[in-house]
Order: sequence, then structure tokens, then C-alpha cells
Amino acid sequence: MRQTFDVRGGPEIGRKNLPLLRETLKSKGLDGFYIPHEDEYQNEYQPEANQRLAWATGFTGSAGAAFVLTDTAFIYVDGRYAIQILEQVDQDLFSIEKFAPPGPFDQISELDLSGQVIGYDPRIMTPHTAQALRTALIKAGAVAKALPKNPIDQSWKGRPRQPMTKLVPQTTEFAGESSADKRARVAEALMKDKIDASVITAPPSIAWLLNIRANDVKCSPLPLGRAILHSDGQVDLYVAPKKVTDEIRAHLGNQVSIHDIADLPKGLAALRGKTVQADPGTASEWVFSTLLRNKATIEEGPDPCTLPKARKNSAEIQGAAQAHIRDGSAIVRFLHWLETGAKPGKTTEIDAVKKLEKFREQTGELQDISFETISGFGGNGAMAHYRVNKASNAVFEDGKLFLVDSGGQYFDGTTDITRTVVIGEPTDEMKRHYTLVLKGHIAMTVIRFPEGTTGTHLDIIARQPLWQAGLDYDHGTGHGVGSYLGVHEGPQRIAKGWNSIPLEPGMIVSNEPGYYIPEQYGIRIENLQYVTEPESLPGGVTPMMTFVPLTLAPYARNLIDTSLLSDAEIEFVDAYHARVLEEVGPLVQDDKTVADWLKSACAPL
Repeated sequence: MRQTFDVRGGPEIGRKNLPLLRETLKSKGLDGFYIPHEDEYQNEYQPEANQRLAWATGFTGSAGAAFVLTDTAFIYVDGRYAIQILEQVDQDLFSIEKFAPPGPFDQISELDLSGQVIGYDPRIMTPHTAQALRTALIKAGAVAKALPKNPIDQSWKGRPRQPMTKLVPQTTEFAGESSADKRARVAEALMKDKIDASVITAPPSIAWLLNIRANDVKCSPLPLGRAILHSDGQVDLYVAPKKVTDEIRAHLGNQVSIHDIADLPKGLAALRGKTVQADPGTASEWVFSTLLRNKATIEEGPDPCTLPKARKNSAEIQGAAQAHIRDGSAIVRFLHWLETGAKPGKTTEIDAVKKLEKFREQTGELQDISFETISGFGGNGAMAHYRVNKASNAVFEDGKLFLVDSGGQYFDGTTDITRTVVIGEPTDEMKRHYTLVLKGHIAMTVIRFPEGTTGTHLDIIARQPLWQAGLDYDHGTGHGVGSYLGVHEGPQRIAKGWNSIPLEPGMIVSNEPGYYIPEQYGIRIENLQYVTEPESLPGGVTPMMTFVPLTLAPYARNLIDTSLLSDAEIEFVDAYHARVLEEVGPLVQDDKTVADWLKSACAPL
């Protein structure tokens, strides 16, 4: 559970492993190999055994790719990792290039690769990205070759074993709907569309559909496996046998047949002649090619579990609310510690991470953190996706801002919260920027919107106060969140880029505008909130939805410039703080100093 702070990558890793990979490529008659960050499951977090990009390069970031040739190599990363890449990758071995989704294919197409044979692993690339790679290689004069085995796996001495954690039921108390009812509901939609079966490759969808969880990857309680959902509601589940218990067999019932994951090719072959749905965004090219080879008719379409999984039912919303009250008590204790116990000149970013996780553990309900905590002091906080390590670990100083973005996994919900505080006294500029971010955050909480509205339509709401001041931020405003699943969940999203999925009742999204000054400070305020049912307003005609905050923790009162807030915004902050005090307050009564601090932090502006 605990976050680690060692830089597990590093240039020595690339120096050690790149020659091993090149030896394997030469033995296979290959002139090069493309290495995406993604693994077989397309998850945000990967088991150690699947961290192939890190093994080959020493780079441990969460996005990127590498392209290894006989006498040269390239690594592609985005701006989030501009500093990290220099620390972790040997620049004598790798040329560092800019990465942009879906991949560095434009750059590859401009290389002179005449007559070369370039390999790729079709099991870890979606069909669209694989096609983009092939097109780029053709333009470069090369031949693309789909490989039956990944050469990194063949080169990796001492490769960790695949995780084998036991599958466990997610009870109906928390799921709010039985697996049988979910299967019937999704299968009915398949039958309506004249689809015989759907290949489910995304572990979060399998977890949701079957009401199961596991601990195969950090930060997300996911079972790694595959499933085939048939239009009669029956499921073939493919997992490692060691993960299956008598309890899970009883939980799944006789409509779910459990198979060894090694038998997945046979399962796909058994779909011969059938109409099969597969999601090109999550299923690999290997899945598609296997189905085609066995003469199945493929219907490309979104994973049929993605949208119903995003629409949280009443039990999931209630569970999320309880998880956030519990999590809020840990955050309150932490914020109190920051104000009264953190010592300028002594306390570090890592100290803060450890203290926060300790408070979450003390709730007695924490299963895991939901992502590695972003603990950014001063200039480190200006990097939106900063991850502290022993080399970067900053010491607190007076008069600077501290940004902490963190979350927890609980059986009843997943949390994600960002708060920004000042150590010592803030400058007027800090207060102005914080208050502008807060204004956008408030606007994104109270906005009302009709059915059919997408996150793209709303994104400007959070940015408007900053835009009016000539300021902006480069990340999205909100992402979906799972129910004791991934902290980043689609298909809904609030961002500038177009998203075609309307916001629907029960969807949980984050609300996290920010502002960042490189090398000085970062400000972000984040709550999770859910979409309400549409309702008619007095005198209105069109029913409107809105958001209800789930996250409960005080804002930084000493960073709020009330002269920049309207009366309505002040009323919002006061009402929100009153709710924090009412719902979280009882959980910190065991410590009078914390309880008193919370009363002060939640006093009316």
C-alpha cells in the first residue's frame, strides 16, 4: 500500500538492458522494435512484470514510448516528464523526443529505415495504434512485423512473475446491483443489436460486470483477466487458476464459466461464425486478428460495460458519500498537522506523504491509496503531475505554497482530493491566484445544465475567472472516477478537447481547476462531485441537472481574498464549510485540538 520514493528507474537500467534487447532483436532477424508504455491490459497502473518501457530505458513515467534500432534509439515523452526524463534516461543511448497521442508516428515516418524489419507486439497495442505504426514504417521504407513473443520478455533476466492475488467478491451492499442483473442488462443490449458476444478486455469492466475485485496492480483493486459476455447473459471468464477460490466460484454462480487465461485463444476461436463486439480502444490488435483468423464477424464498438459502469446507482453514490466523509476526517487531521506540526526547515514532501497516509490508515478502512500522492512544495507544485522521490524531496520553507493531490481506496468508494495551503504567510499574488481558481471551482459546482450536455460544454465555466485575468491551465478540469475501482475512469470527462459523452445522473467527476507558475508554485483545488437527476426549476421549462460535492474538507481560508468573491460565492463557501463541519466534525471529536481547528477553518468568511 505504501508509496515508495526511490527512483526505481535510472540511466544505469537502460545501459544494462538495451544491449540485451538488441542481442535478442538480432537473433530474431529484426532491425528494430517499437515499445509503447501500455501493457496487455491498457491499465493506468501496471504490474512490475509488464513495465517494459521502464526495463528498456530506465524511464518510469506513466506515458511515453521508445523506438529501438540497431545503432540508435529514441524515447518519446510529453512535457510532464521534461525533468524526470533527463534524470532517468542516458542521453548517449536515447534521443529524447516529444510525444503526442496517439504516438510518435509522424516522427517515425520521417526516418530513413529503407529495407529494415521492425517488430512490434500486437498484444499490447490497440488495432488503431498498430495501424498507425505500420503506416509510419511504410512511409519510412521499413517492413512491420507482428511478433508472436515480446523480445523484451525474452531478454528480461529475473523478470517478476505476474501477480496472482485472489479474486474477492464486491458485495451487493456496495455494488448496488447483482452481477446476474448486470449481465442480463448488458446482454439484452447486445441481443438488441444482434451481437452474439462481446470480448471484454478491460479489467475495470470485468470487475464491475462480475462484482469482483483483486489486488493485481497497485492503487486500483483490479483482477487481471479477460471475459467473453454472451448475448444470453452467460460469461466465460479467463484468469490464472491460482486466483480462483471456492468463495468466488459460489459468488459467480453457474452462469459464469471460469477458464485458465492460457486458454483464451481457444475461447476466441470458439466464436467462429458469430458476430462479436470488441472495443478498438481497449482490446489489442491480437484480439482482433485472432477473431478474424477464426472467421468471426467483428462489430467495433465501445466496451458495453463502460457507460453503465459510469452511471453510479444509489448504493454506489451513498457508498462514495460515506467514503468521502471518512476520508475527509483524515484530510482534516492532515491539514491541522500542516498548520501546527509541519516545521519549516525540517519537514519534507515525503514526510507529508507519510503523515497523510498514516491518517488514512487510522480510519481502519483504507484498502490502498488510489494513486501515488502528488506532494509538491514551492516550484515542485508547479508540475501538475509531479511525483516526489528521494532525489527531488523538497524541504518546507516559510512563505511558500504546498499542493497535495491524493486519494484512497475504500470498499465503498474511491476518493481524490487536492488542497493547496501556504506555509507561513501568503503574498497578495498567491491569494489572488488562489481565489481566481476557487471562483472557477465554485462555478463548476453550482452550474446547472440540461440533458445532453458534455464535459466539453462545461469546461469553460471553470476557466472563465482565470481567462478574465489572462490566465489559464494546461490540464483538464475533470475526469470520471470509479466505485472502488480506478481513480481515472471514462467515458465522461471535463476538458477543452471534445468529448461526445453527455453527463448523466450518477456520474462522478472531479472538479479541479488550477494555476501554475513554473519554479514558483502551483495551485489546484479539487473535489469529486456527482451528477444529479434532472429537475424542473421554479418558472423554468427545461429540466436541469447539477452537481453535488462528495469531497468534504476545508478550503484554505488564509488564501481567500474575499474582495474578489461575490456575495453568492461567499455564501457557497460558508455553506460548504458548514456541511464539512456537520458531517466530518463528529469523526475528529476524539482530538480536541483538531476539532477546534476544524471549527476555526470552517467559520463563516
